[in-house]
Amino acid sequence: MKTILNFVFLILVISNTFSQQTSKTKSEDLKSAYDIQDSIMIKTRDGAFISAIVIRKKGNAVPKPVILQHTIYASEGGKDFKSLKEAADKDYVGVMTYSRGKRFSPNEIFPYENEANDTYDVIDWISKQKWCNGSVGMYGGSYNGLTQWAACKKMHPALKTIVPYVANRAGMGLPMENNVFINPNYEWSFYVGSNKYLDTVAGNDRQRFRNMQFKWWETGVAYNKMDSIDGSPNRLFQRWIQHPSFDEYWQKMSPYQKDFAQINIPILVFDGYYNDSQNSSLYYLRELQKYNSKANFYLIIGPYSHFGAQKGGYPVINGYKVDADALINTRKITYEWLDHILKNGPKPEILKDRINYQVMGANEWRSAPSIDKMSNGFLKMYLTNNKSGKFYSLNAKKPARINYLSQEVDFADRQIQNNDYYPDPIIKKEIDTTNGYVFISDPLKQPLLVNGSFLGEIKASINKKDMDVGITLYEVTPEGEYFHLAYFIGRASYTKNSTTRNLLTPNKIETIPFSNTRVVSKQLRKGSRLLITLNVNKNAFSELNYGTGKVVSDETIKDAKEPLKVKWYNDSFIKIPIWKE
Repeated sequence: MKTILNFVFLILVISNTFSQQTSKTKSEDLKSAYDIQDSIMIKTRDGAFISAIVIRKKGNAVPKPVILQHTIYASEGGKDFKSLKEAADKDYVGVMTYSRGKRFSPNEIFPYENEANDTYDVIDWISKQKWCNGSVGMYGGSYNGLTQWAACKKMHPALKTIVPYVANRAGMGLPMENNVFINPNYEWSFYVGSNKYLDTVAGNDRQRFRNMQFKWWETGVAYNKMDSIDGSPNRLFQRWIQHPSFDEYWQKMSPYQKDFAQINIPILVFDGYYNDSQNSSLYYLRELQKYNSKANFYLIIGPYSHFGAQKGGYPVINGYKVDADALINTRKITYEWLDHILKNGPKPEILKDRINYQVMGANEWRSAPSIDKMSNGFLKMYLTNNKSGKFYSLNAKKPARINYLSQEVDFADRQIQNNDYYPDPIIKKEIDTTNGYVFISDPLKQPLLVNGSFLGEIKASINKKDMDVGITLYEVTPEGEYFHLAYFIGRASYTKNSTTRNLLTPNKIETIPFSNTRVVSKQLRKGSRLLITLNVNKNAFSELNYGTGKVVSDETIKDAKEPLKVKWYNDSFIKIPIWKE
């Protein structure tokens, strides 16, 4: 036994020594092959400092185009060197800069708020370096996508292209969606805001925040008291909930309205049908087209999640096995694009037109000149009060007589949660029918291609001044399974204008338009049916709107004295975008 232990110990020593030597060799190879500057500080116009890393191939004094990533996700131990080395290997200069307050920056951390000005100053600094040939391209996902669009708030002449994946739009998708604060950014604020790098202890403690949100739900305290329940002040959360409207605070962080008119660079966007921040990401493209008719942009979109789109997809997403041709190589296409713009290389083969999308269920890619032109028609379907089996009829014919369905929601009852809208799993054997209403169409007489984002108008009257609404679109397959296509969650008082709250008049029939839903492409088979769920949003995963008209984050269970009473009128309709051959 002793001999065996000595032998094992010797093997461990040899292994450890070899590992150290290998690590040392890799480090020496890195230093010998690359010129690395990892402690650069860039001073901004207002006196703050941005921490930066620059990696170049040694022995080449010729100025190069620069690939910039600007991120809040500061990693320790040189983890970010890999992508910068990749840029250098592809004959670029790789630059990584970090949000104000991160890594070596001495300033305070405020996600979103300073990126527009800071990215401009970073690009300006890069453009003046002897190793830069005057051209800068950017790429990256999620928050790194947000920083690229922020860099376009005021265009720097050296910025030649951006390649944002699943880009966030602060105030548009997170921390609130259609003016409803949702919970994921609560823990994220600790993850990125607690220290100079990443608070992985808080970021990985899902149970802590899950317990917190359920305790908030069960006790009925105000939403703005969640950090009191958690026991740790959340300064960023408190900062954000002061702005429930899409007001100047959010508007100044990224391009807004006429800012899009001056974005004159080619842009390539990656996104996914099941990306949580899709409505943020595609907001930028829709506004770019709206304010700049000559905009030069491309979109690649398929059955990808938030993380999947940044990789090129996964074979299975939320239980759904994707078509074989849906899987792509996001990074490969990114560099093909960067070479195309910055080195006059060929355009990536996948870019057949402005919008390039994978059709779920058809195992094929299609293209269109714009998001709107993914479809060439709509199915307009009314949410009727006529029974259709165990559901109500979703019918193309407008009801001859106006009527309504009644719903009562008791916000004091914490045993019941409403609005199960999240697409996980994507394919369900059954859906929740214990509350809200479900509307189903007749079986399709021929195959149908659903292409784009659905929209519509809800006609309703309530006994209060506001409510949060959830609407989900499914395909019901001939086998009786429910395939989640897209959803909408939003605050009724903001559906006409996200910048200004317009309270509803109690007991008056109001029109609640909605359009900011997810883009999807799905081939429906003959015999399938379309299904809509309509509900009041009441659950532990987002802010709770009691309908008093007060600031929603201030409301408590004490405001739930009288249940919400809703009349859903049968001239409410949805419009489902389709493609007819």
